[in-house]
Amino acid sequence: MRKSSLKNSLKKSPKNSRKVESDPDSIMIVCAHSDDQIFGPGGTIAKYSKEGKKLFTIIFSYGHISAPLLKKEVIISARVKEAKDVDKLMGGTGVVFLGLDENKFIEQFRSKKMYPKLKKLILEKRPSRIFTHSHDDPHPDHRALNNLLMETLDRMRYKCDVYAFDIWTVFNTKRRNYPKIVIDISDTFKLKIKALRMFESQKLSLFSLMWSVYLKAWILGKKNGFKYAEAFYKIR
Repeated sequence: MRKSSLKNSLKKSPKNSRKVESDPDSIMIVCAHSDDQIFGPGGTIAKYSKEGKKLFTIIFSYGHISAPLLKKEVIISARVKEAKDVDKLMGGTGVVFLGLDENKFIEQFRSKKMYPKLKKLILEKRPSRIFTHSHDDPHPDHRALNNLLMETLDRMRYKCDVYAFDIWTVFNTKRRNYPKIVIDISDTFKLKIKALRMFESQKLSLFSLMWSVYLKAWILGKKNGFKYAEAFYKIR
């Protein structure tokens, strides 16, 4: 679907929309698949949790399509359990799956009327910061999610800081002019790796991406005087 069509599908909010103040201690992660929240900001999540922040994760899909040899119910059950176990390990306050199919985020977000559900979750948690996928990530689901989330925030007229993370790129040079924050995760990097290894249904992803997790964290840390670090671009 073209971006113009997406905008048409998300109607403008009424002028009298109720303004909601964000909670400075509330942080939300909105991602496409059940391990993205750790591949991207895993070390930062653990760090914020140790500081007493409230972390809540929204996952758009169960990711069952990527495991065609297993029954849908089996892979969904495994992914949900893994995500909840990891959330407990990281000190999160909960995980919600929207249940959209991979490669169909935009059309199903509209057909399944996901806007009210996503809006309700945002208003309930009142995040002051949201971490999500970048708009130029190579993965189409990640790009689609970014568009849907940003359009939802616009429609709600919800104000908070939004930070983008990369998964399928080691370094993103397209956003050099965006404000960037670098988080020292030296004390939580081992916990991030432990959490990733708990996604036993995602062994293929772990095998193909784990090297980049170590490389990015080490290089970002070295550049900024830390042992390990994660970086995010502020897109709102």
